[in-house]
Amino acid sequence: MGQPRRHAAGRSLWSTLTSLPRAASEAALGLAASWHNSSELRRVKKPILWNEGTTRSILCILDKTAEGCRRERAGRTGWPSKASQNLTSADHLLIQRIRETSAEANRSNITRTKAYLEIYEEFPELHWALLAHLVSRNAGWNMTDLKGGLMSDLTDTRFKMNMYRFLERCNALIFQDAYPQLLLYKHSRALERSCFHLLQHFQISEFMIPFWDRFWIDRSSSLLSVALIINEQNYIEDRVIRHPFFREHVLNHRYVKLHEWTRLNQILFPLGESNCRHDLYKQSILPLRPLTGLTIQHFADPSARIKTGKTLYAMLFGYESVFQGALHFARCTPHQGSRDEYWPDLFTHVQEQAINAPDESSVLLQSEWLPEGERLYSPRLEQVWYDTEYEPIPRYDWFQKPDMLRHVSKPALPLWIDMTHAHRFSLERTSAVHDAARSFR
Repeated sequence: MGQPRRHAAGRSLWSTLTSLPRAASEAALGLAASWHNSSELRRVKKPILWNEGTTRSILCILDKTAEGCRRERAGRTGWPSKASQNLTSADHLLIQRIRETSAEANRSNITRTKAYLEIYEEFPELHWALLAHLVSRNAGWNMTDLKGGLMSDLTDTRFKMNMYRFLERCNALIFQDAYPQLLLYKHSRALERSCFHLLQHFQISEFMIPFWDRFWIDRSSSLLSVALIINEQNYIEDRVIRHPFFREHVLNHRYVKLHEWTRLNQILFPLGESNCRHDLYKQSILPLRPLTGLTIQHFADPSARIKTGKTLYAMLFGYESVFQGALHFARCTPHQGSRDEYWPDLFTHVQEQAINAPDESSVLLQSEWLPEGERLYSPRLEQVWYDTEYEPIPRYDWFQKPDMLRHVSKPALPLWIDMTHAHRFSLERTSAVHDAARSFR
């Protein structure tokens, strides 16, 4: 038995090595096609409205707020008492209702992602909700990748669990902080009066107060979206990113480098339109549904994450083709955590119909799509992970100094926005590592 196994491993390794030149050729063609596709997607721009005068006035308020926060919270780690504020019985009922609604929607990545889209559909001026929906989809795909056909063989069980807890914790805490804010706006609209005096009763940072107050007046969607991007990334910074457990067992773990080298740090916006093939590149591997997005660099750096969020916002709301395509995809494709939601002819959530060959990298290179029964396994979230309970989080306001105010600026439109080829190439690269690892078992 040992000799045939060694021969099979040798063939698999040889197949992997011989596929590399073609992969490099495809990558070169893909770069050219990707730039062409990006140019096509950038043709029709949408205005990103931004009032510099309003921005300066809010920054002035926040600069004073930060100074006051430092003095008020010196030597204190908890949240200031709200006992001095007079609330009506209607206020108390609204607070309780929002807490219950938020807790119910915060059960899993699936429920959060759905809730974001629903409130965006109801109030399309809440741009951040659509952005959050699409980014939350990516979080779900990353969670199921840990037990999918390619990545599951490359990491151990303990790391998979810790990485899942990390992704789930970030996803849940952002929702816990942001969704009550969106619901307060919803109820303000219903009552035809501002309810934002209740923000601090949900432990919302004082950073957000002037942005919501201004949004109630002029519906400045871009400014509010940038504020929410800054707020949510700072909200998870100390609670998750700098948490000693996640630093040691996730962010500083050797497997994270492997995930970054493959595709875990890609954020994808699949587009509903399916015609993205160009005659010049008809021989290249180009899936029918195009993808836009970008690659996250330096995830542990909050400024880098904020920059990424602003770029994604500009891409989504600054280019008509991206906006319409991503919205069409979101509306027509229920989120369940499997990558077969955007490339169903390459992935499958049915394990019995997935490929289980020792040379998956060469198989990927031979065909644009994979036939039924030989596709990459990408499970649905509820097939492989369960709802998770966590310890209570510390309650404090992150906004105690003004250094993050430098990020309150108009998002710039990115130029290279197509990710179709980059994502396809990352799959080939991951499969090559997967096949090589199998060869040495």
